[in-house]
Amino acid sequence: MWIKRPFFKYATGTLLILLIIFLFGKIDYFVWPFQKLIATIFFPILISGIIYYIMRPFVTFFSKYISKNISILIVYLLFIGAGYLFVHFTGTPIAQQVQQLSEQFPNKFDKISNVSHNMVKHNSLGNSSLRMIEKKASSLSNSFLQHVEQNITNILSIVTSIATVLAVVPFIVFYFLRDGEKLKPALLKNLPVEHVEEGNLLLVDIDKTFSAYIIGQCIIALSDGILMYIGFCMIGLNNSLVLAIFAMCMTIVPFIGPVIGMLPAIIVALLQGPFMVLKVILVVIVTQQLDGHLVTPRVMGKKLNLHPLTVIFILLISGAIYGFVGIIIAIPLYSVIKVTLKNVIRFYKLRKIENM
Repeated sequence: MWIKRPFFKYATGTLLILLIIFLFGKIDYFVWPFQKLIATIFFPILISGIIYYIMRPFVTFFSKYISKNISILIVYLLFIGAGYLFVHFTGTPIAQQVQQLSEQFPNKFDKISNVSHNMVKHNSLGNSSLRMIEKKASSLSNSFLQHVEQNITNILSIVTSIATVLAVVPFIVFYFLRDGEKLKPALLKNLPVEHVEEGNLLLVDIDKTFSAYIIGQCIIALSDGILMYIGFCMIGLNNSLVLAIFAMCMTIVPFIGPVIGMLPAIIVALLQGPFMVLKVILVVIVTQQLDGHLVTPRVMGKKLNLHPLTVIFILLISGAIYGFVGIIIAIPLYSVIKVTLKNVIRFYKLRKIENM
C-alpha cells in the first residue's frame, strides 16, 4: 500500500518532530531554562575551542619532552609574552593613529558640512530645507540619547558578561588542552563494538576539519595583515597600522571579510585624494593574489573543499539568522556537517556491500 512506503514514513516522522519542536517553543517556561543554559555556555566554549585549536600544536610539541601540565603552562607564558610584546611595540602607535582618525574625520565632516550648508543656503528653498534638516538631526540625537539612557542597564550587563567570559576562558582552555584526548574514548565507549572503528574515523575527520579551518584562517589573516601593512606603508597611507590590523581581523571571515576590511582603508584614502584610493585597491588586489596563490593553497589546501558560491550563500544565511557570530561559526559548522554526512553515507554503503 502506498502509505507504507518509506517516503511517507520518513515524511510523517519529520512532521511529528517539527510539530513537537513547535509546541515546545510555545511553552516558554519550559524552553527558557534551556535557552538560557545554551546562551550562557555557548560563547565561553566557542572562544575556548578556537584558542584550544591554536594552542594545541604547541602543547603537543612540548609534551614530547616534558609533562603535559608544564607544556600547557609554557604555552600560556609564550602567548602572554607574545601579547605583551605586541602591546609594548604597537600600543603607542595604535593609540596615536586612533586619535588621529578621531580628529581627522570630524574636521573633514565639518568642512563637508560647511560646503553643504553654503550650497543649501544659496538654493531657493535653502532656509526651509536647512531648518528641516537641523530639526530632524536634533530629534535623532535626542532619541539616541534617550535610547542609551533607557538601555544603560543592558549595556552594563553586556560588559559584565564579556568580563566574566574572559575570566573563565583560560580555565576552560586549560582543561581542554589537558583532557582533550579523553573526549574521543569517552564518546566511543557508548557505541556498539562493530561501530567503534567507524565512529573513530568520523571523530578524526571532524577534528581535522575544525583544526584545518581555525589554524588556516588565523595564518591567512596574519599573512594578509602583514602584507597589507607593508603595502600601506609603501604607498604612504595614513594610519596604516590600525587599518592593516582591522583588515587582518576581518580576513578571518572568508570571502566577505576582505571586502569589509578594505572599506576603512578606502575611506581614509579618500581624505588623502582619489589617487590614493586607486593605490589602496591595488595593494588589496596584490595581497589577495599572493594569498590565493601562495598562502592559502599551502595552509588550507583542499581540506575543506568548499565552492566559493556555497560559502557566500552560507554566510548570507547565517548572518541573517545569527548576525556576526553566525558568520564566524557558519563555515566550520557546515564543514563538520558535510564531513559527518559524507562519512555516514560511506559507512552505510560499506555495510550494504558487506551484507550482500
